[in-house]
Parts: sequence; structure tokens; C-alpha cells
Amino acid sequence: MLSARGLLFDNDGVLVDSEAGVVRAWTRWAVDNDLDLVEVLLAVPGRRAADTVALFMGAAAVPAAVADITRHELADVAGTTAVPGVLELVPQLGGVPWAVVTSGVRELASARLAAAGVPLPAVLVTAEDVTAGKPDPQPYLTGAARLRLPPADLVVLEDSPSGVAAGLAAGCAVLGVGELALETAATAVVRDLTGVRWTGEGLLLPAAALLRS
Repeated sequence: MLSARGLLFDNDGVLVDSEAGVVRAWTRWAVDNDLDLVEVLLAVPGRRAADTVALFMGAAAVPAAVADITRHELADVAGTTAVPGVLELVPQLGGVPWAVVTSGVRELASARLAAAGVPLPAVLVTAEDVTAGKPDPQPYLTGAARLRLPPADLVVLEDSPSGVAAGLAAGCAVLGVGELALETAATAVVRDLTGVRWTGEGLLLPAAALLRS
């Protein structure tokens, strides 16, 4: 079990499966700008769109590019689904301090949660709320502050290497979700959230879901 008083969830890849829409939007942007598609798609996970764009284009081009990519992602949000186990876990969190801490912008994060049938939490930390995105710890430190809990009392749930790094740097235990997290220093890794339960003292991880304990 991972002991905790509260939880900080990444959104894409942890609560919602938006991969198809993400790939389509970023593919369109990469092709339109004659960029290496493989390099672009490798850079996307866990980062704010502005930070990803900045890796490939000058600072002056970032606002328009982010607006364009976000527009395409919003138009494709209907296909977003909940990650397995999420719709069973979240209803267990009544009275539990929890937040979503995402690299996405607020409008897109809210739309994806709604499309997947995941309730919007009281605390939602998005790209607009921080000056430094993951792997910087600022997003998770912001989430912890808004929940009024010390990072050591929180478990971060993350799928991307940059997100895992951010959670660990913030001083939280990190539950990796998905095989990509096996490449990180996450405290434990599960295939998805199927069977994961809140016990009142933390997260109980079923053996069938564990990829690494």
C-alpha cells in the first residue's frame, strides 16, 4: 500500500485516455511546420504545449502555435475515455483531498474530464497556473499547497517520465501508471488503475495490476 492523506492525479494517461486526439493534433502541427514527427511526438508527454512548441520554434511563435494545437485538441475531445479503473476509484474519494495537476490548459483539461465521465475536482492545477511546467516540481507543489497538505503526505499518479520527475522533486511518493513509467524512478508502477482502492490511509494496489512494486 502507498500511504497518503491525499492524491494528486495527472490527467492525460492517468485519468483519461486522450492519446488518439493528442497524436492527431500534434501530427497536424508537425506536418504543417515541416518538423520531424517522431521527435515532436516524443517531446509531447507530460509537458505543457508551450514548452513543447518552444523546443522546436522561436518564442514569438509559441502563442499562436499553442492556440492552434489547443483548437484541434478541443475539436477532437469527444473520443476521450476514462482510463480503466478510474470510474471505480474516484467515487471512493469522497472527503479525501485530491486534485488534478495537468500540463494541459484549463479548458482542454475540463473538456476531457467531462467527455470521459470523470467528475471535475475542487482543485484543478493547469498550465495557466504555473510559470514552470513538469519536470519542474512547481505544478505538484502548487497542488499540494491548494490541498493544504505537505507533499510528503500525498501520492502523485503519473504516466510520463517528466511528470514522475516532477512529483518526486516535489517530495511526493509517485505511483507510475502504464509501461512508460517503468523507465522512471516511480515508487511503484501499475498497468492502469483497475482494482486500485482507497483504504482511508492510502492506495491499495492489487497484485494483478502491479508492474513494479
